[in-house]
Amino acid sequence: MSGRAQLMWDEAVTGYDFGPGHPMDPVRLALTRSLVSAFGLDRAVDVVAAKPAGESTLRLVHREDYIEAVKAASADPAAADQSYGLGTEDDPAFAGMHEVSALIAGQSVGAAEAVWRGDVDHAVNFAGGLHHAMPGAASGFCIYNDASLAIARLLELGAERVAYVDVDVHHGDGVQAAFWEDPRVLTISLHEHPRTLFPQTGWPEEVGAGAGEGAAVNVALPAGTGDAGWLRAFHAVVPELIADFRPQVLVTQHGADTHFEDPLAHLAVSLDAQRAVQVACHELAHEYAGGKWVALGGGGYEVVDVVPRSWTHLVGIAAGREVAPEALVPEGWRQEVFARTRQLGPGRMTDGRWPVGWAGWEAGYDPADRLDQAVLATRRAVFPLRGLLA
Repeated sequence: MSGRAQLMWDEAVTGYDFGPGHPMDPVRLALTRSLVSAFGLDRAVDVVAAKPAGESTLRLVHREDYIEAVKAASADPAAADQSYGLGTEDDPAFAGMHEVSALIAGQSVGAAEAVWRGDVDHAVNFAGGLHHAMPGAASGFCIYNDASLAIARLLELGAERVAYVDVDVHHGDGVQAAFWEDPRVLTISLHEHPRTLFPQTGWPEEVGAGAGEGAAVNVALPAGTGDAGWLRAFHAVVPELIADFRPQVLVTQHGADTHFEDPLAHLAVSLDAQRAVQVACHELAHEYAGGKWVALGGGGYEVVDVVPRSWTHLVGIAAGREVAPEALVPEGWRQEVFARTRQLGPGRMTDGRWPVGWAGWEAGYDPADRLDQAVLATRRAVFPLRGLLA
């Protein structure tokens, strides 16, 4: 079975539902799963449902008192303790919240275990990527931090170097916090600048502490950054750090909210560029991590037009069955979209910008350009700490 990819899926993950009107509509997961099926990609992967993360696993990252608070809010949402970030506008409490959050976490942990054991090279959990949850608090639509739990399990199993690359529009603050002083985990986050977006963290000066100094990397992109700038920033920072770190496993988070249609943020990235970064992460895993790749979902609040297409590309890339950028969206899936949402689904699989052009960093930079200033700030803050030229 080695060399195959694994798709983590349990229909019950669609129960991660904060209620009507909340931006994180679980229809985005259901529509992604059905688009994966419409392209036949579920026949090219092993579709596996892992067990929910148990308490001992959750405690690898989360405090016991917080887990108990989640359980209490899950049993009685009206009694949610807001001091733990529960029952707030961002993270409303709902019945069964603990169980479905643990289930999503279990899929990411199961993905990490399968990749580490060598059962498969790649594993995808697009229901995961809930990167804002802190050890002792819910935050930013995230209850349990499945990405951190997957990494913590890899460390528990003996991994000595795990790289985490987060391209969600929001800073991967919870994962950074979990491994702030741990040199075994390199966390890299590319996100909209904290001046203009939640969670107001992810400054280039945030580089880790103690033994982990230099193991946290943040690229804070100007609002309005589009395809060429986003890809330039990614390639100016990520490959060089991954090549130096030589991770045993690459964990990536692919929030689709960098897209120009996303209602909660201010980047201007296309599906074509998102696909290009997914391809790049796949290549980095093969070049530097022995092919061991765990790919997660994340944010994304244009739940019909963007999220299902973006993550279907991710599954196709992991499966070795890439969906062509010019591919038409299957009509049956568009009919399902209309039946579920009364919206018209997209007609093709990207925004028609393939191949996406960008200028490499090695050709030089413009110190007056805001995007180049952001990249320079990151390189100057982190690269010397890792013995690299800024």
